[in-house]
Amino acid sequence: MENPIAITTLNDFIFCPASIYFHGLFGDSEKITYQSEYQLNGTAAHKAVDSGGYSSYKNILQGLAVYSAEYGLYGKIDIYNTRTNVLTERKKKIVKIYDGYVFQLYAQYFALKEMGFAVKKIELYSMDDNKKYPIEHPESSAEMYNKFLAVLRNIREFDLSAFVQDNTQKCMKCIYRTMCDRTLYLG
Repeated sequence: MENPIAITTLNDFIFCPASIYFHGLFGDSEKITYQSEYQLNGTAAHKAVDSGGYSSYKNILQGLAVYSAEYGLYGKIDIYNTRTNVLTERKKKIVKIYDGYVFQLYAQYFALKEMGFAVKKIELYSMDDNKKYPIEHPESSAEMYNKFLAVLRNIREFDLSAFVQDNTQKCMKCIYRTMCDRTLYLG
């Protein structure tokens, strides 16, 4: 398998493939030096899961490192309940369910299955308003599963030198817009 893809890359790539390049430039820099308020809030919201402090229940796995050899993906899950077999991806506030959110869940789902876990249900959880959004399994949605595979293929075949951004709204929300030579941001 080629170089594995970080699960977080799926959402970032859909937002803007060029942002992954800029994110890599910052490496291990302090996030406060380059992340937006929204990203800093999201990072803070994940702190409990990332540190293992979300729950002390033994049936709640949190921040578990996962890998899918079949799809060439690696990362960490947010929460998996071994009693109910529910996998949950937490977001600070969900206003819209983006494909990238779903694909992150798919990646975690496939990795957990390869690791021998049964996953009966997958869901997104919006922390700010305490709402859960059930997501169909990839096997139940051929359209979304095929889009997931297409994103993986597009990431592996991506050529930054040929990329042209065509979405002004994405550029306006991008934390790298002042550095990017492909930005459409004019403000």
